[in-house]
Amino acid sequence: MKEQEQNTKEAIREKVRELCATAKQAAPAGALASTAQKQEALRAMRRRLLAEENAVLAENEKDLERAQAEGMRTSMQDRLRLTSERIRAMAEALGNLARFPDPVGQGECSVRPNGLLIRRIHVPIGVVAMIYEARPNVTVDAAGLCLMSGNAAVLRGGKEALLSNLALVRCLKSGLTE
Repeated sequence: MKEQEQNTKEAIREKVRELCATAKQAAPAGALASTAQKQEALRAMRRRLLAEENAVLAENEKDLERAQAEGMRTSMQDRLRLTSERIRAMAEALGNLARFPDPVGQGECSVRPNGLLIRRIHVPIGVVAMIYEARPNVTVDAAGLCLMSGNAAVLRGGKEALLSNLALVRCLKSGLTE
């Protein structure tokens, strides 16, 4: 049993390495995307999220049923629960992000007393990895923020929100493809 557990842990580590390597390869595309491309991608993600609302809610219901059966606290179930209103709020957040100025390339400049020009410029960091609890809205928020800031993302939501997160990611990927 111990050997099987070790093999499972190693398989998980290898999968995480693989996901991070894939994100690292994808990162330059995000960093080089134009403001217009990022804004259109966010708007497309918003549209797909709204169009697929029923599918997302159905998957979320399955997560909630499992959470209730496993005795999850009511307060945690509320964080896990998606509603039409919450999905519209997530979609609106993506739309708002598309209206913000692109942070990439922005910055400030100053001249030192000796004439040296100092410039700070916002640049993508490459890959952002996040681990968070059973809050499906974080999946959408984090993906949108990473996209607008030109970063690739590796997101790991709580196991309680697995089906909800998978449905949300399908919507977001579909919007990116669009």
